[in-house]
Amino acid sequence: MKFTQRRRAVVQAIAVVLSLALPLLAAPSADARVGGGMSSGSRGARTFAAPPSTSTAPSTAQPFSRTFGQPGRSGIGTPTAGGGLFNRPGGGMLRGLAAGFLGAGLLGLLFGGGMFGGIGGLSSVFGLVLQIGLIVFVIRMAMSWWQRRHDTAAAYSGGGGGGPAGPAVGGGTGFGLGSGSAPLEIAPADYEAFERLLGEIQAAWSNEDVARLHTLATPEMVSYFSRDLEANRARNVVNKVSGTKLLQGDLAEAWREGETDFASVAMRFSMIDKTIDRATGRLVEGGEQPAEATEVWTFLRPHGANWELSAIQQT
Repeated sequence: MKFTQRRRAVVQAIAVVLSLALPLLAAPSADARVGGGMSSGSRGARTFAAPPSTSTAPSTAQPFSRTFGQPGRSGIGTPTAGGGLFNRPGGGMLRGLAAGFLGAGLLGLLFGGGMFGGIGGLSSVFGLVLQIGLIVFVIRMAMSWWQRRHDTAAAYSGGGGGGPAGPAVGGGTGFGLGSGSAPLEIAPADYEAFERLLGEIQAAWSNEDVARLHTLATPEMVSYFSRDLEANRARNVVNKVSGTKLLQGDLAEAWREGETDFASVAMRFSMIDKTIDRATGRLVEGGEQPAEATEVWTFLRPHGANWELSAIQQT
C-alpha cells in the first residue's frame, strides 16, 4: 500500500512538472509553408535589430528563433555556435538549463536523490517545486534582459519605417516605393528580383529541390529548409505551395556591409498552401482556397552576384 501511494505521488508530480515545463521548452508552432512560419536567418550586422515597420507590415517583425548570427557580427560567413540566448540551434541556454533542472528533479523523485535527496518522497516533491520556481525566475530574468537588449538594438537600427506605399515600381510588381531615405538605392530591377525570388523559392520548396534552393538562398537558409523538408519526410507528407502572388510590398531598409548589399522588404502575398500524404495524395492540411501571409524577407547580394534570400521574419 505504501509503495502504491508513493508511486501515485510520483506520477502526479511528474504530470504537474510536465504541464509547467513543456510550454517553456516546446518549440514555436510552425506553418507548413517555406520557412515554417518562423523567423529564421540573418540580417548581417542588423540581425538583432528589428527592421523598420512599413505600410505593408506596420507591426514589428519578430526576433529570429533560428539564426547563425551573433550580436555585433555580420553573420554572413560560416555558421557559428552562437545565435543569441534563445536562438542557439537545437536548444539554447534556457532550454538546456530548464531541461537540466527538470531532469534532476525527476531523477530525485524516482531514485530518492535530487535537491533534497535522503529526506524522503515528500521532500523530493517540495524540492522539485522549488526547482520549477527557480527555472521560472531565471527565465523571467533572462527574458527581461533580452527585451531590454532588443529594444536598445531597435532604437539604433535607424528609425522611421517606410511611409504609405507609393505607385508601383519595377514594371508592374506589387512593390511600393517604401522608404526614400535608404542609404543603398534599390532600383526597379531589384524589386523585380525580389518578387521573382518569392515565387521561385516557393516552387523549389514545393518540389523539394534543395539544389535549386542553394542557388536562391544563403547556405544558412538552405540548412533550415533542408531540416524542415526532412521533418516532412519523417511525417510522410509533402507541402505544396502554388499560385504565389505578391499583393503588396515595400522596402523596410537597405544598406551595405563591406562588399555585400542587404535589403529587407515587407511582402504580403497569397498562395495555395496544402500538405498532402506522400503515399496516397490525401489532403492532410490546408486546402485549395488561397491563404495570405505577411512576412519581412531580407535579401543579400555579394559584389557582382545576384540577390539571394538571407532571412524570413514573421510580423
